[in-house]
Amino acid sequence: MLNRLEMMRIFCATAEASSFKEAAARLGVSPQAVTRAVKELETILGEPLFYRNTRQMRITEFGEQLALRARDTIADVDELFLRSGKQLASEMSGIVRITAPIVIGKLFLMPILGKIAREHPQITIDLRLSDTHSDVVEQQIDIGVRVGFLRDSSFVARALSKVSFFVAGTPELVARNGKPRTLQELHDHPTIALVDKSSGKTWPWFFADGQQLSPKTTSFITDDSSVELDLALSGVGFAQLAAPFVIPHLHSGRLITVLDDHIAPSWDLYVYRPKRGPVPDRIRLVYDEIARALTDQAVFPTQR
Repeated sequence: MLNRLEMMRIFCATAEASSFKEAAARLGVSPQAVTRAVKELETILGEPLFYRNTRQMRITEFGEQLALRARDTIADVDELFLRSGKQLASEMSGIVRITAPIVIGKLFLMPILGKIAREHPQITIDLRLSDTHSDVVEQQIDIGVRVGFLRDSSFVARALSKVSFFVAGTPELVARNGKPRTLQELHDHPTIALVDKSSGKTWPWFFADGQQLSPKTTSFITDDSSVELDLALSGVGFAQLAAPFVIPHLHSGRLITVLDDHIAPSWDLYVYRPKRGPVPDRIRLVYDEIARALTDQAVFPTQR
């Protein structure tokens, strides 16, 4: 029979994993050992810790609260002992789950994450791209990237840079339709609308002095921000795009901006992670590399 500290250690690892099998792989034990430890702990506590069937596993509310309290206790115990080389190696292996907006992930994160995967083959990168906010607890997310507001106190967040939004189109589009000179004139020009998947409505365009506008002459509607960028580059219509996506195409001449006098205040770009006690070395490595890449103007340009 395992002692209670070891059972709690196995439980905490399982709470951070997507399955008993993954937890066993992280701990270097058999799945049967994980199942046995969880069952013994449930018997001792008199409460179920996980809902599980043949297809999936989900932690119970009691289990979540227990894991939050237990992680700090286990961390305090671990602080009493010197970490061996084997423990250090273990922290550099395993899965790192990341969520990011679609275009940021494809254009800016993929190169750095690919480099990490090549240099650290013992780390498994799990990248989930979505323009809607992910449930970091439900999806067991380790690291997130977000543009906009981040007020959740359960995150350890770092503001990396300021991101402006430009209205841009191709020179051919401007030659064909002219430049909108005012916000109201934007209604007379073809535009591309981006759908907010969480509401099903199109995002309004943001401008200075708190002004918002939903252009009326919409040529194309999509819920994929990478498609929005491709459509803008193909001359379908004007789009309101974040500076890092626009700036390389401004330099190449493929896009030009309009209504620059009406640009809204910049939004913050964050990298964040949930507060889960001690941070494994593999997560800290990926977190720091993402932060470094997204503050490098050569990689992630935010100024013209």
